[in-house]
Parts: sequence; C-alpha cells; structure tokens
Amino acid sequence: MADAAIVGSGPNGLAAAVTLARAGLRVAVYEAADDIGGGLRTQPLFDPEIPHDICSAVHPMAPASRFFRAFGLAARGVELLTPEVSYAHPLDGGRAALAHRDLETTCAGLGPDGERWRRLMAPLVRHSEGVVDFILSGQRALPRDPVAPLLLATRILVHGTGLGAARFTGAAAPALLTGVAAHAVGELPSLAGGAVAALLGHLAHGPGWPLPRGGSARIAEAMVDDITAHGGTFHTGCAIGDLGDLGDLSDLGELGGYRAVLLDTGVPGLLDIAGRALPDRYARALRRFRYGPAAAKADFLVSEPIPWADPAVGRAGTVHLGGTHAELVREENRTARGVRSRAPFVLLVDPAVTDPERARGGRRPVWAYAHMPNGDDTDPVELIRARIETYAPGFGDTVLAARGMSGRDLERYDPNDVGGDIGSGAMTIRQSLARPVPRLDPYRTPLPGLFLCSSATPPGPGVHGMCGYLAALSALRHVFGIRKAPPLAPVA
Repeated sequence: MADAAIVGSGPNGLAAAVTLARAGLRVAVYEAADDIGGGLRTQPLFDPEIPHDICSAVHPMAPASRFFRAFGLAARGVELLTPEVSYAHPLDGGRAALAHRDLETTCAGLGPDGERWRRLMAPLVRHSEGVVDFILSGQRALPRDPVAPLLLATRILVHGTGLGAARFTGAAAPALLTGVAAHAVGELPSLAGGAVAALLGHLAHGPGWPLPRGGSARIAEAMVDDITAHGGTFHTGCAIGDLGDLGDLSDLGELGGYRAVLLDTGVPGLLDIAGRALPDRYARALRRFRYGPAAAKADFLVSEPIPWADPAVGRAGTVHLGGTHAELVREENRTARGVRSRAPFVLLVDPAVTDPERARGGRRPVWAYAHMPNGDDTDPVELIRARIETYAPGFGDTVLAARGMSGRDLERYDPNDVGGDIGSGAMTIRQSLARPVPRLDPYRTPLPGLFLCSSATPPGPGVHGMCGYLAALSALRHVFGIRKAPPLAPVA
C-alpha cells in the first residue's frame, strides 16, 4: 500500500505527486479518464498528424513558477517555445496593439502611451521573481522580496479600478492591458483582473508566453516520468466517487489505508468524495463557493495561416479578440451577469506560429475559447468563427473542420470546471485569498489526512503546479513530520 493517494492527474495533482515521491513516499495516482494530464492533454481531433491541445495551450506561468523553476522542464527535454510577440489585440480599421517580448519595442509601438507602459511594466520585470512568487503562493507568509507586494498594490489599485484606462491617452494601450485582465474571467475592472494583468502582463516582457514543442501534454509526460522514476504508480480509468473507493474506511484516520489523500478536484468533487465524513460547518462553507463565467471552446483545422487584417497579428503566440477597452469591459460584465454576448471576448492561439511543426502540408490547428455565461450550452463554433472573421476576413474559407465544446460540455469533460468555469471557482479577491473557504491552511481539510490540492485552492488557476506543491508541503508537515521541502531538480 502507498503512503499517499492523489485523486486526479491534472498539473496540480501531478505536482503534488512529484513532491511527495521526491520526499521518499510511496505515491499512487488515481485518474478517472483513460489518460493522464487533466488540462495538459494533447491529441489529434481531425487529422492524425496534427495534435490539438484539448484544454490549456499557452503557459506563461510554467517557466516562472517556483515549482517549475525547481523541477526544470528544459533539463527534462520539454522545450518551451516563445514567440517574438507574446500577445496581440486587434482593433477596428485593421489596426492592432502588440505586446512584444522586448519591452522597448512594445513601448515604441504604443506612441504617446509608451512611456506610461514602461513605467507600469519595467519595475515588475526587474522584480519578476519576487512578483511571481508572491502572487503564486498561499500568501500566508512574508514575501521573499518585500518590494514585490508594494509594486503590485500600487498597480492593482489603479488598473483594477476605473482609474486604469484614464491613465492612457490612446486606444491601443488600454485595450492591450484589458485583454490580459480578461484572463481573470469575470467582471471588469476588478482587483482580481488588475492582479492578473500585472502578473501575465509583465511576464510577456520577461520569459514570455511560451507553448511546449509538440503540445501541452509534454509537460505532463515529464512529470509522469519523474513520478514513475521515484516509485509512483498510476491507475487510469479509475473514478473515485467516495473515500470508500480507496479501501476499507473502518478507520477514517487512515483514509482507506493511505496516511494522506490529496484531491485534485473542484469543490463539488471534494463534497462528493468526502462529504459524509466532513464536519457540517465546513461542508456548508464549501457549498457557498461561487463560480465564474464559462469558457466555450472551439477547435479548428485550417488550410493556411489566419488572414489577419493586420499581418503583424500573425506573429503573436496569443491573440485577444475583444475590441476597445470600453467594448471589452461592457461585454465581460454582461457575461458575468449571465447575459449571453453577441460579441464575447475570445482568446485565440495559432500554435504553428510558435511551433511550425504543428502544421502539416499547410494544415494547422487553431485553438480558441469565448467567455460565456456559466452553464451555457451553446455550441460556440459559429460565434467564435464570426469573431475571428471580424479581424481576419476570409478566415471561414480556410476552415476544413471544427469542433465546439460549450461550457456545459466542458464540465462533462472535466467536472472540476463547474458550468464551464476553467478557474474552478470565480476569481474574485475574496475567493483568491479565501479559497475555497477561509482557513489558515487552505489545503488541509478538517478530516485528518485529507487535503485539497486543485486550483480551487490558492493561488488558483493556471499551469504553475503551485496548488499541488503547497498542498503536498502541508501534507508532509502535518502527516509525515517532514518540514524540509524535497529537491525537485532532475537527477541522473
């Protein structure tokens, strides 16, 4: 019998398994699906030669987070490819704002607002490691870099409120920043959106917004290899519906024979698996957890590069389709209120721009999702196709095949995404800090030995591994008496 069981094999479950196995524990990972990876799955959809990223595609936090810095993806053969233009934001009239990796090039393209953009981003870039480590933490310990929270506070209080757009004189810079804030998937402006804009915005000018050569599954494969090399085992096609599925529950303190169980599930999964054993007060608090808008996804197979009205957009690894700052704010707020937008925010990736090997014989994948009301069941293909056509006339003529997943479909695919909420819970300031409920140790449940390690815990969504890593450190301390974090670097 293993010492610890991990339920769910998304990036956080795998990060928890890596950490526990590196500490010398015997680890067993249980996954309901037939393959490992959760949001890191890559597979062909229309053409056996062309892989599509099923969930996440671009990973700005992978090279930046403390877990992955220690884990060392590059040393494990995972090549993170970074485009020259981190992201683009097309505007009407064939114009576009571009966020280059090079901050000075970005500022030069923003005209009179260039100096304001430099003042916003340059200090964050200089203190990037401290900024990332502060945001991607449980935020329950003193920051390593005391300057980082001060830099963040001044920017979040401005750009997370209505003051932000007024700091710029043109249309390009506020649209560029608001497109990043929209990654928070909720009302705008908001303090959570301001934090996301500061984090992802400055990373665009540092390590960039990379994608793995060959697809997101390469990250999961590297983690699986490390877990297996350190004695971990995997059980796929094995759904855990109740703690009893892990074995005899005659002694709840052993959780079916395991000294620790870590759940890489959303809050409903925690309630389903352990609800009958959890204290009523804690369970009631979990049921008050709230969810944000849905991400409705469309995958396209196209015959040529996207015909953007501004050809410079074709150099960007990620493209935000939302119009001006005012238009984006209006439609994001309608979506957050549950009103279906005719012109929703769309996030798009043409992977072959950054990884040319993803194209074969001219055919290439296009990955895109639109923000929709939570639980919406609309097939998004035509809506997303029309949004792309607004800024790339003729795109529809290049489409060879398409597949849509509504918010409700996404929940069926991954129950952690309640109603299509890919953040496993609304990213409000309160739910960012008190996630999923207010606790000094948010990973530790009242049931001894049971921990939550999903993005329903701090620091929240994204492929950074920190929820799993921090939950594993909590389990090591409280269950196994191990206070020193294990080394994660590759070994010969």
